[in-house]
Amino acid sequence: MDMNTKEINRNTKISNQNIGSVKKKSTFIEIWKKYSIAFVLLMMIVAISIVEPKFLSSKNIFNVLTQASIFGIMSLGLTLVIISKGIDLSAGSLLALAGIVAASLGQVANATPKFYPNIGELPLIIPILVALGIGGILGAINGGLIAFTRIPPFIATLGMTTIARGFTLMYTGGKPISQLTPQFTFLGDKIGILPIPVLIYGIMIFITWTILNYTSFGKNIYAIGGNIHAAEVSGVNVKKNMVLIYMYAGLMYGVAALVFAGRVGSVHPGAATGYELTAIAATTIGGTSHAGGIGTIGGAVIGALILSVLRNGLTLLGVQAYWQQIVEGAIIVGAVIVDMRKHKKRN
Repeated sequence: MDMNTKEINRNTKISNQNIGSVKKKSTFIEIWKKYSIAFVLLMMIVAISIVEPKFLSSKNIFNVLTQASIFGIMSLGLTLVIISKGIDLSAGSLLALAGIVAASLGQVANATPKFYPNIGELPLIIPILVALGIGGILGAINGGLIAFTRIPPFIATLGMTTIARGFTLMYTGGKPISQLTPQFTFLGDKIGILPIPVLIYGIMIFITWTILNYTSFGKNIYAIGGNIHAAEVSGVNVKKNMVLIYMYAGLMYGVAALVFAGRVGSVHPGAATGYELTAIAATTIGGTSHAGGIGTIGGAVIGALILSVLRNGLTLLGVQAYWQQIVEGAIIVGAVIVDMRKHKKRN
C-alpha cells in the first residue's frame, strides 16, 4: 500500500469520525429541542426537593396535581385556540358564569339562602349539563364573532369577558352561592388517595389529545393556524372550524367550573379572575406558538405542572405571594420571547 492510499484512508477515517460527532451533536440538540420543557420540569422538581424534602411527600404531590387541574383543564381548550392563531381572554369569566349558574342548581334542599327556594335537590347531571351548555354556547359565540365579523380574537373575547362577568354579577346580585349537595362537592373530593379533579383532568387530557391528533378537526386546527388562506384554498371550512374551536374551549371552561365549584364548595361572582392568564401561560410555557400552527397537549400539561410546581415550591419555601406573581410573570415573558425567536428562525 503506497503513501497516498494510506493518507486517503486516514482522511476518510477522520472524516467519518467527524460525521459521527456531528450526528451525535445534532441528535442531542434535537432531543433537547423536543423535550427541553420536560427537562425543565424535572430540574425544578429535583431542585425544590433538595431544598425542601417535604415537596416529594405523596400528599404534596397530589396537592400539586390538584392545583394544576383547574387551570390545566382550561389550558387544554386554550391550546386549540392558540394553535389556530387565536386567543381567548374570556376563559375566567366564562368559568365564573358557568360555575355560578351550576352552583345555583346544585344546592342542598335546606340551603340558607337557597337561590331557587321552590326547587328541591336536583340530580348532579342537571348542573353538569348547564355548566357545559353555558361554556359551549358562549364559546361558540366567541368563535362566531371572530369567524363571521372578522373581529380580532383579542377584541371579541375581551368583550365577552365583560359581558359574562356582568351577567354573573347580575344573576347573583353580587352574592356567593354555597351549600352545594354532597354529589356536587364530590367533584372536588377523592377516591381513595386519588383526587377527583386530577382524574377529570386526566380524562380531558386524553379526549383533547385524541381530537387534536386523530381527527380531521385536529388537522384543520393546525392548518388554520399555519396558514388560514392556504387552509381555505385546500377546502377547509374555516368559519365552521373556528366556531368549533372556541366552542370546545368553552366546554373545557365549563368542566373547569364544575371542578372549581366542587373543590371550593361555593362560587363567588368574582371567581376565577385572572385564571385565563394562568391558563394561557401554561399553554405558552408548554411550547404552543402564538404565531399559530404549533403546539401539543403534552406541552400544555407540562406547562401547567411547571406553574403548579413553581407555586407550590415557593409556598413551601416561604416566599411571599407577591414575589410568586413576579416570578410567574417573568417566566411567562421569557416563554414568549423564546417562542418569538423560534418563530423568527423558522421564517
